[in-house]
Amino acid sequence: MAPIMSKSEAARHVASAKVRRDLSWARIAEEIGAPLVWTTAALLGQHPMTREQAERVCAFLELDAAVAESLQLQPTRGTDPAVMNDPTIYRFVEALSVYGPALKELIHDEFGDGIMSAINFRVDFDRRADPDGDRVVITLDGKFLDYRW
Repeated sequence: MAPIMSKSEAARHVASAKVRRDLSWARIAEEIGAPLVWTTAALLGQHPMTREQAERVCAFLELDAAVAESLQLQPTRGTDPAVMNDPTIYRFVEALSVYGPALKELIHDEFGDGIMSAINFRVDFDRRADPDGDRVVITLDGKFLDYRW
């Protein structure tokens, strides 16, 4: 019996099919009826998909059952450290380095002692027109989790 394809290999198949079929991530997310950022992350290997979602996206992208099988696996989440040096991704690191301490203080002022969940969490992405150049709008929406003793 052949081993199940790794999630990183499945992600490469998905990315290749996306390019070859000239599709956007938004169109793929629309096809399976799931949120854009979640779908993109899932197809890059960061979330497991349901069997229905995996089979539907693979049919849409003309990928075989081995990819669909991998897309349903529980992931080991995280990012290759080399990817963190990508300029687009590094801007997030930079933004959190600058604004992270201020956001922490503001969360504690507003909610008390606790953290924003990254599990009970949504991320939205949008483009907003601006006279000085289009803006990237990213919304992080996590449940507040208070420390309990």
